[in-house]
Amino acid sequence: MKYILFVLLAMASLSVSAQQRNIVDELQKEKVGQGTVTIHQDSAITALLGKSRIGSINESDKVLKVRGFRVQVYAGNGSRVARAEAQKVAEDIKSAFPELTIYTFFQSPRWLCRVGDFRSVEEADAALRMLRSTGKFKEVSIVREIINLPLE
Repeated sequence: MKYILFVLLAMASLSVSAQQRNIVDELQKEKVGQGTVTIHQDSAITALLGKSRIGSINESDKVLKVRGFRVQVYAGNGSRVARAEAQKVAEDIKSAFPELTIYTFFQSPRWLCRVGDFRSVEEADAALRMLRSTGKFKEVSIVREIINLPLE
């Protein structure tokens, strides 16, 4: 029993120490009697190793990606007609509410049009009510998604 406990503790300590080291640095270390590994890559890739995607900062866009909410205004099938309808809904929203950020994209098997980057359900609900009040957008709903928050 003591032997099994010792092995489990040893494995746990090794896994913790292995996670703290960067694998790129570990691969490029010179070891006697072994070959040498040279890795050519952007330093941004090395910086991303071991980091979570949730709450990460995208340097190129200067936005913070976090969990939040958006308002889904349109969901159609995967046809060309659905794509045109999603883009038309996006144009209608842009003309009525130019301050809102609009995302039109294909997520298999359907075209989606979503609006906003809201941190709370209350903010998303206010936008949902605002969209419904126009009378054009009736089948709107709040969805949880990774949102983009601008860095200031």
